[in-house]
Amino acid sequence: MSDPIWRWSATRIAAGIRARDISAREALAACIERMQAVNPKLNAVTVDLSEAARTAAEEADRAVARGDALGSLHGVPVTIKENVDQAGCATTNGVVGFRNVIAKSDAPIVANWKRAGAIILGRTNTPAFSFRLDTVNDLRGRTYSPWSKTHTPGGSSGGASSSVAAGITPLAHGNDIAGSVRFPAYACGLAGLRPSFGRVPAFNPTQAAERSMSSQLMSVQGPLARCVADVRLGLQAMAARDARDPWWVPAPLEGAPLPKRVAVVTAADDLGGAKLHPHVAAAIERAARWLVDAGYEIVNEPTPGFTRAKELWFEMQMPEFREYMLPLIEKEGDEGIRTAVRFKLENVPPSPPLAYMKALAERSRLVREWTQFMERVPLVLAPISSEPVYAQGFDIESAARTAALWRECATMMAVPVLGLPAMAVPTGVEDGLPMGVQIIAPRFREDLCLACAEAVEARAGTITPIDLLW
Repeated sequence: MSDPIWRWSATRIAAGIRARDISAREALAACIERMQAVNPKLNAVTVDLSEAARTAAEEADRAVARGDALGSLHGVPVTIKENVDQAGCATTNGVVGFRNVIAKSDAPIVANWKRAGAIILGRTNTPAFSFRLDTVNDLRGRTYSPWSKTHTPGGSSGGASSSVAAGITPLAHGNDIAGSVRFPAYACGLAGLRPSFGRVPAFNPTQAAERSMSSQLMSVQGPLARCVADVRLGLQAMAARDARDPWWVPAPLEGAPLPKRVAVVTAADDLGGAKLHPHVAAAIERAARWLVDAGYEIVNEPTPGFTRAKELWFEMQMPEFREYMLPLIEKEGDEGIRTAVRFKLENVPPSPPLAYMKALAERSRLVREWTQFMERVPLVLAPISSEPVYAQGFDIESAARTAALWRECATMMAVPVLGLPAMAVPTGVEDGLPMGVQIIAPRFREDLCLACAEAVEARAGTITPIDLLW
């Protein structure tokens, strides 16, 4: 035990508690102490649940003493993002007007992690309506990255990524409709998984109405952690069935072996016209070499491309957004979200209903093309963004900058349209900021993402937790 427990992985903490080498109370105390040391500067954990967590840890230790069957996350401190329901907590979604929306019951992800034995230490920050890639709002304020006071920790799961990178907990919950797990993982040097559509059950009992159709198809819940093994542990626990989600699929977490063939994405025509920054190109090249060394085959075969799928994200989502969310954002949103949304809307003018229906229908063609491609080449190595980590405020500069941003982040938008699993994994540090890549696999083959990411991690190492670098 030479290193403090807050630096331990979730896997190590769970094993230590199970073996009675440490107690759940000791693990929690270490994470609380770390939170008290760094969170005042980071503002990552916005709701402190230490007292309830202490009670849960005491019960976890009694279960160990009784010899009870223990869940896979027994005693592991975790956080939950403020946009999902947790009984007794406000589901604020970063909005001042939602601060009194108190959940009476747990969302599936919360219930599943609790059943697995996780101890919820706190709730993490998200931008208003969880609809920005930078994490700041009028209710909770700005969340900072432990790497840089001027660069974003990502969004919308920026509180989750900042807290894990700084060592507050080893595992955090996030969700992803347009990169909100993968981009914060990239920005903070973490491993983060966007599971397949249908893998992890989701539902908020506080919601007043069902979500729009494309939101139902593209939004998923996923884990962020400092190492790939912990992402796997978090996924296994959160993917348990919940009858409240009709889209959940009882697919096995491990599939049959497939050829270890990888397509590498570097061409601008695959990425909406964006060219890779030299640091991003170098990260892709290094990861490809490491995969070859690990026994993977790099194939010279172009993917079906990300550009059209990225365009469909807007063609599907924005007509619904105007109808479902825009009135509420205009009423309850802060200046940041209203500005970000205005720039989005300037780039996506209103379309007739038939265009929206055609976009939903065309999605099937793209999914089919990618499914057929992945029969031959099961893995794709791609950038998360064609640029390094952005400075704060990058999404509220201008409509033109917003258009460029989404070209740079084409893969982040395309993957949700396709319903595929995708994993962010760090490759190192460039100019004092994290750098990483994305691994994409066939639907319900998260196991392939995880194994491939572990091969990269074996060479790159883990680069968090870190002390604040500012």
